[in-house]
Amino acid sequence: MTEVPTALFLSLGVCCALGLLVPELIRRIPEPVPVAPAPGEETPEEPPKERYAAIAELPGLATKASLASAAAGALVGAEVGWDWPLLFLVPLVPICVALAVVDWRTRLLPTKVIAPTYLLTVVLVLVCFAATRDTDDLVRAGLGWLVCGGSFFVLWFVHPRGLGYGDVRLAGVLGIALGYLGWGELLVGLYAGFLLGGVGGGLLSLLRVVERRAFPFGPFMLVGALVGIAVGDPVLRSLVGG
Repeated sequence: MTEVPTALFLSLGVCCALGLLVPELIRRIPEPVPVAPAPGEETPEEPPKERYAAIAELPGLATKASLASAAAGALVGAEVGWDWPLLFLVPLVPICVALAVVDWRTRLLPTKVIAPTYLLTVVLVLVCFAATRDTDDLVRAGLGWLVCGGSFFVLWFVHPRGLGYGDVRLAGVLGIALGYLGWGELLVGLYAGFLLGGVGGGLLSLLRVVERRAFPFGPFMLVGALVGIAVGDPVLRSLVGG
């Protein structure tokens, strides 16, 4: 009975501390290199992208990121317990908070952050496998990458203006993490991301908080992943009659 409270408070504390580093992480992201339009190609008039250094200087960002990381960390610790997946989930929390902030303000998910996050997640998942020797978990992680990354890739390929490729990359990372946890976490997390993105994005568009044709999808994906971690397993069990 003491394992869950211990994991909860440890995950909360570590994520809270790491969340304070979110502004520094954002500050260190290189600015994207401008791409010159092809001859004769019309370029849509858009406001200039907010610089990452300016985002990092937003008042209260460190405190807000720390609180958000702590809340997510507490949820992760409570649901996962004192188990090996904490090894890759805890570092993911503050990184995902940083990505959510950046995507919300710029509609970009920087490859310079997602690529090393991919590597970190894969390495830590392999460490978990080396410790547990649970082949089912490892196979699910691979299938999670295929299902989530593949689904988003198809959507991006069919309608690239409706989805950024950064969302495809992020989906792969989330697929690995959620897949390792279980089928319920993976499938419910994936569906919840789409549902929240559709309903939440539509509502925010009506309220003119975001643009209807270009709202950030990454934050909804990340909240959906938390929903999957929180209720994915019982929801799937109830659906399949288990």
